[in-house]
Amino acid sequence: MSYFDAASAAPLHPVARQALMASLDEGWADPARLYREGRRARLLLDAAREAAAEAVGCRADELVFTPSGTRAVHSGIAGALAGRRRVGRHLIVSAVEHSSALHAAEVHRADGGSVTEVAVERTGAVDPSVYAEALRPDTALACLQSANHEVGTVQPVAEVAEACRAAGVPLLVDAAQSLGWGPVGGDWSLLTASAHKWGGPPGVGLLVVRKGVRFAPQGPRDEREMGRAAGFENLPAVVAAAASLRAVRAEAAQEAVRLRELTERIRARVPRLVPDVEVVGDPERRLPGIVTFSCLYVDGETLLHELDRADFSVSSGSSCTSSTLTPSHVLRAMGVLSEGNIRLSLPPGTREEDVERFLAVLPEVVAGVREKLGAPVSAGDVPAQEGDEALVVDALGRRCPIPVIELAKVFGEVPVGGTVRVLSDDEAARLDIPAWCEMRGQEYVGEEPADRGSAYVVRRVS
Repeated sequence: MSYFDAASAAPLHPVARQALMASLDEGWADPARLYREGRRARLLLDAAREAAAEAVGCRADELVFTPSGTRAVHSGIAGALAGRRRVGRHLIVSAVEHSSALHAAEVHRADGGSVTEVAVERTGAVDPSVYAEALRPDTALACLQSANHEVGTVQPVAEVAEACRAAGVPLLVDAAQSLGWGPVGGDWSLLTASAHKWGGPPGVGLLVVRKGVRFAPQGPRDEREMGRAAGFENLPAVVAAAASLRAVRAEAAQEAVRLRELTERIRARVPRLVPDVEVVGDPERRLPGIVTFSCLYVDGETLLHELDRADFSVSSGSSCTSSTLTPSHVLRAMGVLSEGNIRLSLPPGTREEDVERFLAVLPEVVAGVREKLGAPVSAGDVPAQEGDEALVVDALGRRCPIPVIELAKVFGEVPVGGTVRVLSDDEAARLDIPAWCEMRGQEYVGEEPADRGSAYVVRRVS
């Protein structure tokens, strides 16, 4: 089985396994106690904190361990907002932040605060100047991930941090995806991360609060972890997390070169092997191991199941793989095709032959899924024919990618200048029909109200 979903959870690093087993014997006692076993546990905890702080590039007394990366994000946002409540209650996030940050923003808004979501470019990155324009006198906190978890795009953290510093606003950086590859640059104020993203054990997060940042921990106070993370530390997991972070950093430079070559190979060859594919994310400013693409006329969930049958573990931001039947918020914010979306995130040690096998299997898998859905055999330019100036496609009650497939089937029946109105009540159509137009070089006229759902109007221009 080829595991290509390291962005969700990287395989446990051998050093993490060794450290975990060793600390189960040595680190089981309460590190707050003064007897021998407690002192031994305290030494392990202090050493882990020093190692993690060195990797982050902060002071050891600025870093605490939390029960997860999500908890670190929630605690960091809540504590920073509370600490700067006198300044105001305005929070800034990017539109492609991890769901943990967006959920925290929803709670803040429900509690009477205001939230600005900064839009991103089609590559998935924010424009630093646009982000800077969102800063206000009452802004209490700004948030920006270091790199996107779905498409791998690296964000301009240093530039945004400079703008935030000039405005006197602390910047919280979610470094979950990037910390294993290197420290986060820029003059940020708070940072969060998650150990299972770099090959550490699950259930360990990092929260860093720089000295001088106003911070008021929320919830019942606890004497552990400087009052910022309540509960008994999972010391064996903490030790394993710090040890594995140091280990992956030592391997990062060499492994990054190798994984970049493999992902560039995928980015270049997939569009040649499979027709009607959009590779998304920034082509250059990106993490080493992540490559994401979307296939027209493909059901994302079926595609994942077929790849699993072929012994490939991959993930997707497609609307069809979610019980909500709505597109990934990241893909939606980028304005790219969501149907048939596949994310490959290669873990360190990925073999070249596994990537080649994936590239050999993918065309047949995609073709098989398209055939089952009745998609067009060829998605090339459709010659103009005599026909009606306007057609209506009723795709109500039908989910992705059927509305787009039905659009493609009839598009050749309208002459140049004619239109097709696609009736759909699937949220994904709002994103995927304009994306189809972008890929096919046709004009997306816009969305119109309908008795049920919406009417999406496409004009043939070639």
